[in-house]
Amino acid sequence: MKVMINSVHFKADQKLEEFITEKVEKLCAKYSEVIGAEVTLKLNNIDTPDNKIADIRLVVRGNDLFASKQTKSFEESVDACLDALKKQLEKYKGQNAK
Repeated sequence: MKVMINSVHFKADQKLEEFITEKVEKLCAKYSEVIGAEVTLKLNNIDTPDNKIADIRLVVRGNDLFASKQTKSFEESVDACLDALKKQLEKYKGQNAK
């Protein structure tokens, strides 16, 4: 499974990319349906500290699952996205078990 990380208008450091890859691969290891993952990191141009946005798209057979979260750090945003995607994967797995 391949994890693609895109950062919009900035360069993500190696530690952040490793963190994201490790977390996404850990989630995807539990679900054989996941084919790939695309992570997009963005900074919102607002003056509040909650301006870090992470979008994660999981490519699964038949559908893509998507989550987007905005918090004060990219790590928090990624964790929040993965929590949402875990729920979506459970639902997807339940629908396809029928």
